[in-house]
Amino acid sequence: MKYKKVKPHKALEPFIHFYWELKGNELERQWERVFPDGCAGIVMNLGDTCLTDNGSFSMEFGKTYVVGAMTSFKDSFIDTDTHLIGVCLKPAAFANFYSYAPQNELTNDTVEFEKSNSFDVDKTFDNPFNYFDCFFSDRIKSKSNQLQSVINDIHATNGQIGMYELSKRNFTTVRQLERNFKKFIGLSPKEYSNIIRFQHALELIKNPDRNRSLLGIAFECGYYDHSHLTNEIKRNTGLSPSQL
Repeated sequence: MKYKKVKPHKALEPFIHFYWELKGNELERQWERVFPDGCAGIVMNLGDTCLTDNGSFSMEFGKTYVVGAMTSFKDSFIDTDTHLIGVCLKPAAFANFYSYAPQNELTNDTVEFEKSNSFDVDKTFDNPFNYFDCFFSDRIKSKSNQLQSVINDIHATNGQIGMYELSKRNFTTVRQLERNFKKFIGLSPKEYSNIIRFQHALELIKNPDRNRSLLGIAFECGYYDHSHLTNEIKRNTGLSPSQL
């Protein structure tokens, strides 16, 4: 399997994490697992039909799909002729480019886009990442993100911030935060915070330069104990900490 990531044009960096491309090869046929990160994505299939959503959904050649934010892991089968290309949007950035369903209607789901929102197959084959830069530059509807300051606070604390404190810092109510997060991200602010906290713990566990115990990481990341952290890792990844 060959996987690469490419940065978007600088003007699009506030809205797009990266573009990516994945190709299968003759030596490996495998299930590939992705973990929740709080982001929505757009995917086009340029190869054979690809099974995703843990085997429950098929992505067909030439079609474009929107992938909602996830609350748990997702498996896709990468075959010898798999060829996927896509976009990882930043949290709450979907609405900057698309007038579509609220994000909570897409949570944990993969949905085929109608033609008006889809990528052009020929242009994607020719020069995909330049085409994506043009596609999203032409589509941008707004350069503001009303949740950005809230998202910044969550990331600054690695997800360890209470919802009341979060709402107070951003001069709003917990109820309004809930509504906005569901609409623009597809998750509650608590779910999003938990994902960011999990991602931070995952980074610490996988860092070979730091000799840390699981208990120490659990405490640093705000979990009650190592069992609490282990359960969160299993829920998000389907794996135990030793399998990461």
